[in-house]
Amino acid sequence: MDGVAGEARIRTVALVTNAASGSLAERGLDPGAPAAALAAAGLAVRPEPDPALPLRARLRAAASLPGIDALVVAGGDGTLACAAQALADTGAVLGILPVGTMNLLARDLGIPLDLRAAAAVIAGGRARAIDLGEVNGHVFAINSVLGMPARMARYREAERGRLSLAGLARFLAALLRNLGPSVRIGARLTIGGETRRVRFHTFAAVVGDYREGVGEVLSRGEVDRGRFTLYLLARLPARRLLRLGLGFAAGAWRALPDLDRREATDFTLHTRRPSLRVMNDGEAILLETPLTYRIRPGALRVLVPADGAGA
Repeated sequence: MDGVAGEARIRTVALVTNAASGSLAERGLDPGAPAAALAAAGLAVRPEPDPALPLRARLRAAASLPGIDALVVAGGDGTLACAAQALADTGAVLGILPVGTMNLLARDLGIPLDLRAAAAVIAGGRARAIDLGEVNGHVFAINSVLGMPARMARYREAERGRLSLAGLARFLAALLRNLGPSVRIGARLTIGGETRRVRFHTFAAVVGDYREGVGEVLSRGEVDRGRFTLYLLARLPARRLLRLGLGFAAGAWRALPDLDRREATDFTLHTRRPSLRVMNDGEAILLETPLTYRIRPGALRVLVPADGAGA
């Protein structure tokens, strides 16, 4: 893959589309729409070598195609985390066509959610280096979450694309079960050589930090500051979950009781449990403990708007 510095000079791209991503799977978006948008932006699109391979292998194969200027991924945040795993610290450039459910990374970088507008960013944007996080060798671009949200991810996936009252009832029942005090996780948190015992209902390691303001729900202001922001919520009963939601809406959620916030470049979570369910960029995986985290500054180059909207 050819290098691109500063203002991008993108002419030929490889495209990998995750047909299971939110907009494609749930909204009936034409699977050919990403390629059509790139072509409309004047880009030559190289077909991926073997679409039948698993997603991670597809991404690696497409990124290794000769003569391309960027790897373009049409998918959601989980798909982009897979791409980040493949491209981290290689100098290769990633183009984003956001067709996921949340599209948090695209929003953080100022990339428009409209496919044609996003393709125009790929054709005429600039390459920006952003930080990545890593836990036990698994890369993420936004956050890594433990506790209740990670456990709930499997219920979300089970109901994906099957909206029904019965499915909603199952989800709400699972949510109430996971709000009880018995599901809290006890661990030893080691940062900078200092260890303390913690017990949490929800834990998040955010690459950079979240903004706090009206309408700023899970949006980050800095993606290249070389640090994590850790959020540890000791208790999360139903009333506090409601208060947290209202706090996000009002832009004043950091004052929530029992919310511990701190910064780190690397840390370790030790627990007696042999494994923990971890949700990286919205995708849940089971990892052996201890969990060892580190920040990877400037590890991924992404095409963002040339006018600085993604700065």
